Amino acid sequence: MAAGPPPPLDPSRPPFIEGFQPNAFQLREEGFAEKFARKTRENPLVPIGCLGTAGVLTYGLICFKRGNTHQSQMMMRARILAQGFTVAALIVGVVVTALKPKK
Repeated sequence: MAAGPPPPLDPSRPPFIEGFQPNAFQLREEGFAEKFARKTRENPLVPIGCLGTAGVLTYGLICFKRGNTHQSQMMMRARILAQGFTVAALIVGVVVTALKPKK
């Protein structure tokens, strides 16, 4: 083998890699809306929990502003339960995704 400098890199011609076909697949970056829709289909309980948490929080703040402290306190407790549901849904989704066989 002759020891010498490597050949210059030509950016218009990628290096040859055995078994690699550059046009065999096209990588397309997923947009926000597409990714959100895919993740919602994979685990629909997380967005439901988030909306529930936001709804209970909003209603609790409205009750607090109106001076209904008992109802506001109950809504803050319900918010904690809704947050717990959302966290549990996240954990279940991660576990299910981890246990899925890879294609």
